[in-house]
Amino acid sequence: MKGDKLYFSPILDCYNNELIAYQCSRHPDGRLVKQMVLQAIARLAEGDSPILHSDQGIQYQMASYQQLLAEHHIVQSMSRKGNCLDNAAMESFFGRMKVECFYGKTFENIEELESVIKEYVRYYNEERIQLKLNGLSPVQYRIQSLK
Repeated sequence: MKGDKLYFSPILDCYNNELIAYQCSRHPDGRLVKQMVLQAIARLAEGDSPILHSDQGIQYQMASYQQLLAEHHIVQSMSRKGNCLDNAAMESFFGRMKVECFYGKTFENIEELESVIKEYVRYYNEERIQLKLNGLSPVQYRIQSLK
């Protein structure tokens, strides 16, 4: 890929470890996180007031981002500076994704990488079982809990 970068910005639901929204972009900017949040907002039910945790990246400190969260009754939470343990659930996901999806592989171009990420998100949500979820995938666990 010759130095090209692709930024992957997901939202993980800590109830069932499901990736409920994500966006990929060549730039880690406000537009990337705005589109990700709008994708998540589309899934909210009337009266929901979730907590959205992030690190302290500049895109999460922008007034427009904070206003978008407030308009949709989303409580913003941010990690303490230099403390990756505050975002352990997301860091754990990224660690698994790197091992299962990237190690030992090379990609011809950004489009191929983005396609691999999209397929991994589908696999992770719909097929990848987790002990924490009683041997179910995140989607299976969510569906079971709604019965």
